Amino acid sequence: MASKYRAVKTIIDGVTFDSKKEAARYSELRLCEKYGQISNLELQPKYVLVSKFTTRSGEKIRELSYVADFRYIDELSGEYVVEDVKGMKTDVYKIKKKLLLWRYPDINFKES
Repeated sequence: MASKYRAVKTIIDGVTFDSKKEAARYSELRLCEKYGQISNLELQPKYVLVSKFTTRSGEKIRELSYVADFRYIDELSGEYVVEDVKGMKTDVYKIKKKLLLWRYPDINFKES
């Protein structure tokens, strides 16, 4: 079944990706890792944007988080890079990205 944005789930190395574009980027990053350009490639790193809390009236509000597609160390700069592969930038994505950059101002964020 096609997704809302026509993305096709794709499996590489036993990992299911939400789109062909994300799977292709994973393949590129694996090659970069193989040749020493990057290291410590991680999938789906999670960043807490707003911690869970309870309102004055007692309503429990769950944590709001952002899950990126990849995180790795760029061996040239020595910095962690957080990367997201996007075909369609939804309004929710745009808000979460802004919160991510505000909450983690030193993050090296990349969209591909």
